[in-house]
Amino acid sequence: MRFYRRSDFNHDLTAGLVLGVITIPQAIAYAFLAGLPPQAGLYASLVPMLLYAIFGSSRKLVVGPVAIAALMVAATVSEHARPFSDDYLGITAILCLQAGIFLWILRLTKMGGVVNLLSHPVISGFVNAAALLIIVSQLNAITGLSQSISVNPFIDLYSVYLQRPDWNLVAIFLGLLSLALLWVLNNYSHFLLRLFKPDIAAQHPLTNLGPLVVAVFATLVVFVFSLDARWELTTVGFIPEGLPKFNIPPADISLWLALAPSSAMIALVSYVESYSIGSTLATRENTRLNPHQELIALGAANISAAFTGGYPVAGSFSRSSVNYSAGGKTPVSSIICAFVIVIALLWLTPLFAYLPHAALAAIIVVSVLGVVDISGLRNQMKFYRHDAYVHIVTFLGVVFISVESGILMGVLLSIGFFVRRSSRPHIAIVGRIGSSNHFRSTKRHQVETFDLIAAIRIDENLYFANANQIENRLNKIIAHKKGMRHLLIVFSSISFIDTTGLEMLMRVCQTLDTLNIKLHLSEVKGPVMDQLENSNFLDTLSGTLYFSTDQAMSELQKEIDPFRVKQHEIDLGQGS
Repeated sequence: MRFYRRSDFNHDLTAGLVLGVITIPQAIAYAFLAGLPPQAGLYASLVPMLLYAIFGSSRKLVVGPVAIAALMVAATVSEHARPFSDDYLGITAILCLQAGIFLWILRLTKMGGVVNLLSHPVISGFVNAAALLIIVSQLNAITGLSQSISVNPFIDLYSVYLQRPDWNLVAIFLGLLSLALLWVLNNYSHFLLRLFKPDIAAQHPLTNLGPLVVAVFATLVVFVFSLDARWELTTVGFIPEGLPKFNIPPADISLWLALAPSSAMIALVSYVESYSIGSTLATRENTRLNPHQELIALGAANISAAFTGGYPVAGSFSRSSVNYSAGGKTPVSSIICAFVIVIALLWLTPLFAYLPHAALAAIIVVSVLGVVDISGLRNQMKFYRHDAYVHIVTFLGVVFISVESGILMGVLLSIGFFVRRSSRPHIAIVGRIGSSNHFRSTKRHQVETFDLIAAIRIDENLYFANANQIENRLNKIIAHKKGMRHLLIVFSSISFIDTTGLEMLMRVCQTLDTLNIKLHLSEVKGPVMDQLENSNFLDTLSGTLYFSTDQAMSELQKEIDPFRVKQHEIDLGQGS
């Protein structure tokens, strides 16, 4: 605030007001998706948003209810309690508190990098699966059936199909009309606005008010035509006035232990989602996020939600994008958004009573469709097929088993592919390109090699998973190259050696000694040299350590064929 400029306030005020009117219908919709009463979504948009504005390192990220966190809450808590019940609210509070504590533990132990295990294919597979689950879960609201928690989308689809006689045609009509209206507003609202202001931009903040317009329109239709009474149309109903009260989560040890794995997964996914969005926005302004500070801020936001009737929160992609496009300059826009929600809770809650579930379902469906990424799977299939496999396995695991199981399956598979790839490293026999000092693979380039010298480049670190493979490959090269007197291992691609890798090198050195072959090393990196100096390997090394491969080959060639080396030096002199 010491550096806050008066000129920023006008931008923050505009962005905050736009955010407020967009957040209200979204928060109510996501609360129903999580199996919570509507006010829980509004409560989750207050104190958590304020605390992130204070502690967060992003100037544009907006924290609050999001669809993916709502889905994970619904999938987790539905195993322990009935939706919309008091027990359900208590369990949700535990999830918030545990998620916040877990994020703080990551910060205290400096283990924020653990989120790197959630690779992009895992995240994209999870997001696509979550979008499918969320869309299917909203079919009950669109068809006028009682709300259910989506566990298996195909079972839910079949259940909706079996209840065809109970479908509410008015709800279906209103839901489809809301979907159509949202699509038109999202794609063509700037054309409508240009009727009043010809120079308005296609990404003007007013073009993002589709959810608010649909919510107001649907509410007016229900109120004017009494659709809730005449056609039994389900609406939001009563929302208690006032701000959230301070609540203490239940102290049930067995419940805490049962929820801990799910809370940790919710915390990880929320952090990855928030950090990804915040980093994207920061890049646009040539700034950066502090990952440690983000752990503190998101942890505080979730802990506050536990005591104020909310549920786990994260950075919102849609609302953060609106904040950016609306011209928000600082986190003050989030504070203004929170004040708009406070005004709604204090004086405007009676207006939400006629807001139909079908319209809220349409808002959710359109919101999650915006994060679906099918092209990513196609690109992964073309560029690196294993990433596509991880994407597909994560997707199927989330859809058919559970959110946590699907993510865990994706993480384990991606780690398995990494270990498999590094356990079968690329090993190249290299030679000199012409008269230059460059050395490349004999399989890809026309290079000069020597019968009595083998130069080998290992393109992987030496550790337990690949030590035996590398040793076997070196032994094959030695066996096939008859009369060899020198083996040079190029260390340019080796950054780490573990104990197993070191023992493998010592065995190779002993094997070469019995064959009267000297082992030499070149281009050894500093950290690897430190490791070798802390062992007795250098004492047993039969050959020499060389600074470069060119130096090594030149010295070894002098020993083997002095006349050829002299001719090479003449060629280099003429070339210069």
